[in-house]
Amino acid sequence: MKVEEKPVRLGRSDVHVIPLGLGTWTWDSTGQFGPGRDYKEDDLRASFQTSMRCGLNFYDTAEAYGHGEIESLLGKFIKESGANIVVASKFPPWRKRFLKRHLLSSLRDGLNRMALQQFDLYQTHFHSRFVPIQTWMNALADAVEAGLTKAVGVSNYNANQLRLAHKVLSKRNTPLATAQAEYSLFHRLAERDGLFDACKELGVSLRAYSPLAQGLLTGRFTPSNPPPGQRGERFGMEYLAKVQPLIGLLKEIGQSYGGKTPAQVALNWVICGGAVPIHGAKNADQAAENAGALGWRLTSDEVSALDAASKDLQR
Repeated sequence: MKVEEKPVRLGRSDVHVIPLGLGTWTWDSTGQFGPGRDYKEDDLRASFQTSMRCGLNFYDTAEAYGHGEIESLLGKFIKESGANIVVASKFPPWRKRFLKRHLLSSLRDGLNRMALQQFDLYQTHFHSRFVPIQTWMNALADAVEAGLTKAVGVSNYNANQLRLAHKVLSKRNTPLATAQAEYSLFHRLAERDGLFDACKELGVSLRAYSPLAQGLLTGRFTPSNPPPGQRGERFGMEYLAKVQPLIGLLKEIGQSYGGKTPAQVALNWVICGGAVPIHGAKNADQAAENAGALGWRLTSDEVSALDAASKDLQR
């Protein structure tokens, strides 16, 4: 079914995005937080420019990606383009950071690296057991009041943590706009542990990272052609053999839409479920392919078929 893509609202904030974002985790060449691979800057620039041409207006980064290196790189590309786009970044609450001012200082440093006056969305990157959630949520509310970010969110929180974050922010009259979590046909913990239900109940948008399961849903990997490095060790030949029927179904469904690829169908499945997938693209070809997930929607029967085919493949 063809659709005209219109911006969707992030939670109850004033930020609206096309329901597919480009994530920059895979751009990190340091290996300190990202996958630790090295790509040429021109390849990443081409990924950004192609995404722009394909209509994507939502770009996600984080201080932890290369300790600010990727924020700087994305800021450079934005400045070159002159475009007005939606930018999200994240604060990593590392152990030596335990006060509100640490978040606010990191936020300002990120804005300086990206040459921006304000983020559209700023999030805590993960939960820190050393610091109460209340501390970071009040810091995020302070950031909104100071005009440093339009909206706020959390990443890698469970349902209970999400509810507490929402409660604290509500007392400050600040909407919790988003929750970012790993979510794909192969990783649906957000459904099983109540996070997705909590998001729907509280009016929070779920942002899905690794929506292609680190490339496994592209159809490029098989038992005879496993992914390199740690991904190959993580999934293994036995699991790669088990997923091939689902890959076959993705290909079959894609053919009924004029030759959509497994990746495009898998991303569309996430969109149909009500989440905003944040895909990774390290070059122009990957960016163009992933953008092909927009402009159409799977039928409810196709979504159900993919649900059934992936039922026993959850990680």
